[in-house]
Amino acid sequence: MSESAKEISVTLPDGSKMNVDAGATILDVAKRIGAGLAKAAIAGKIDGVVCDLCAKIKKDAKVEIITLKSAEAQEILRHTASHVLAEAVLKLFPKAKPTIGPAIENGFYYDFDVEKPFTSEDLEKIEAEMKKIIKKDACLERFEMSKKEALEHYKDNPYKSELISALSDSTISFYRQGDFSDLCRGPHMPSTGHVKAFRLMKVAGAYWRGDEKNKMLS
Repeated sequence: MSESAKEISVTLPDGSKMNVDAGATILDVAKRIGAGLAKAAIAGKIDGVVCDLCAKIKKDAKVEIITLKSAEAQEILRHTASHVLAEAVLKLFPKAKPTIGPAIENGFYYDFDVEKPFTSEDLEKIEAEMKKIIKKDACLERFEMSKKEALEHYKDNPYKSELISALSDSTISFYRQGDFSDLCRGPHMPSTGHVKAFRLMKVAGAYWRGDEKNKMLS
């Protein structure tokens, strides 16, 4: 029997249940609940694990739909904003080497290895480029590579190579938006257009891995 032919049971936050085909996505469940929820959905949870809208539900599970009103929304939004920032920087500074770019409690950041530290004028240019990327509303797509392929992909980036080498996973996940892709576990907003109001506040230097023996990043 194929995965799609098998029905599984999904339990919603209010305790109600619905049967869906194995392999149905979070978005499929949202659509079954209602068109309004499907339109508002940005991500979901499967048995408490936050995941993308396109994540497949493969067995009986508790499922929750995440919208912008949900507690998890800000972190997902900020994480996606950091990817938009990275894409903008690489468009303007192609020689920059991206390192890490997480969401944090009060915003987001992304550290880069660059020849010269970014200036306030650079921030203005980066912010303008981010707005262009957001306007394009490119979909964020998750894809995977083997660890060997991922290391080959980042052979010219020692920071990403170090991160990948430290992972025990044999399969490494990435996210793509347009021509830009990045090593990432996710989850993310469905598209860059979901990033609305933002502002780049400052440039701050940081040592890679917080070790002063390592290179200062910008």
